Amino acid sequence: MLSVSEIENILGDEAEDLLNYTCKGIPKEDLHLPGPDFVDRVFAQSDRNPQVLRSLQQLFSHGRLGNTGYLSILPVDQGIEHSAAASFAPNPMYMDPENIVRLAIEGGCSAVASTLGVLGMVARRYAHRIPFVLKINHNELLSYPNVHDQTLFATVEQAWDMGAVAVGATVYFGSPECRRQIIEVSKAFRRAHQLGMATILWCYLRNPVFEKEVDYHLSADLTGQADHLGATIEADIVKQKLPENNGGFRAIGFGKTHPRVYEELVPNHPIEYVRWQVANGYMGRVGLINSGGPSGKNDLKDAVRTAVINKRGGGMGLILGRKAFQKPFEEGVKLIKAVQDVYLCDEIVPA
Repeated sequence: MLSVSEIENILGDEAEDLLNYTCKGIPKEDLHLPGPDFVDRVFAQSDRNPQVLRSLQQLFSHGRLGNTGYLSILPVDQGIEHSAAASFAPNPMYMDPENIVRLAIEGGCSAVASTLGVLGMVARRYAHRIPFVLKINHNELLSYPNVHDQTLFATVEQAWDMGAVAVGATVYFGSPECRRQIIEVSKAFRRAHQLGMATILWCYLRNPVFEKEVDYHLSADLTGQADHLGATIEADIVKQKLPENNGGFRAIGFGKTHPRVYEELVPNHPIEYVRWQVANGYMGRVGLINSGGPSGKNDLKDAVRTAVINKRGGGMGLILGRKAFQKPFEEGVKLIKAVQDVYLCDEIVPA
């Protein structure tokens, strides 16, 4: 397990700023922070039925982060979202669904999230060994010209049949198709809860207008509102990209916001940006997991940095895929565990 000094070395010049920063916008005392009792403390008060509470507890009890209140999920749906060639050519062994599940198990993950085809192919062997999260909608890129739209590839009943603990879905908030997606996903999440499964929503933004002098798809104010909409359709957990800026509403000139968001509540710091995302999930009652992002030249530092920012912002964990499965198996396992070590390190606490 990585020590705090080893984490400091990985973070390099950013270590002091990220590990010792204190939030000045929304204090941590106002949040419902992750912890071993999160299901009892938060969801037991909600309208979720006992079967959903059991499913949530299965997620929170599994893997190296079991019973900490934090989650480490391996997501591999990129074979559809980005194409199988783009996703698996760096490491073709992951064309085989069994190797995807093996990576999640060896990495000590809380769950594995993937497609109907991937999880269905190995369900009888693995559904009882690690929690399955079935991603029910996808954006396929074989249409020409490319159309960016999330459409249903699976039903909630198929998730239940294969023994999944939760269903996942994406809504492209801000896109022309988002209202149809909201309706579809809201109905699916309602059915999942009826059947006793938890729900995870990828709350992504998608609109070319959001890309101006900077990429406001990664703006704290816009992503925070997307998280708030995800919580509104009763996602139990929301997944969001790590924010890199703020002021999307003002720069694009649409929607409604408030000066206090920019002058007081969300100071210019990456941990404050994530804190705003957490706050939009009912002050942490709907847990925030951030995306690990694409694989690059400095994956270890980038992944550990994201984990530190998420944890110190009040988030619930990471969902990390390409950084792990586009590497040799053992390297992928090591990277996943390095991220988990941030959440296991008692010296790293919410800011």
